[in-house]
Amino acid sequence: MKKFLLTLFIVAGLTQTTQGQVGCDDMNLIVNVGSIEDYVNIYHPGHYLISPGEDNVITWTITDNQDNIIIQETLNDEAIFAFNHNIPTTETMNVSATLINETAEVACLIQDVLFWEETEVVPGAFTYSWAFLYGNTGTILGTTDNQLIDFEITATVIDTYLELRSSEDLNMTVYDKTGRSVKKRKITTQTTRVPMDDMPSGVYFVQLSNAKNNSQTIKVVKK
Repeated sequence: MKKFLLTLFIVAGLTQTTQGQVGCDDMNLIVNVGSIEDYVNIYHPGHYLISPGEDNVITWTITDNQDNIIIQETLNDEAIFAFNHNIPTTETMNVSATLINETAEVACLIQDVLFWEETEVVPGAFTYSWAFLYGNTGTILGTTDNQLIDFEITATVIDTYLELRSSEDLNMTVYDKTGRSVKKRKITTQTTRVPMDDMPSGVYFVQLSNAKNNSQTIKVVKK
């Protein structure tokens, strides 16, 4: 991760898109059809939106919720990034994609969270796949602070409460699997128990952010 952050600072000066080309905020990642529990296939639109395409270099970094690198790879002139992993479907993965095209003077960062989505196609019949939690719109490098925050969630499978520990004050927002905010709390440096007995059983996403606007999202399952 330190190497990845260093790359951001090195390319921070490449902040302008070539006239007539789309900007970073026009790009978003797509999980291709065919992802299974231990495999993800992601499409990056920068391959055709930014030209010359042969100069597009994308560095992918996938981490778990403890900031351990699952895979990190740099691809040239490639739109597809596919990888195998051993992350259970009850957890999430953090995705960072850095696109650099020196000829077009473009340097874009896209970040998002992958979660295992359950979709009911007809009553009683479901499909499952990895999906992005947010819209993952790209941002120009040099405008975002990407340091992780320091916290611990003691369990991701919960019953009546969610227990968190942090070395700094945090803002917490809980989202349901549709992306709707269902609970907000202020987390202090003391151990905090957030009641969840008022929430129905299912999958939730807990987003924590600090005063520097650094954030991280954890997937939890309420029994």
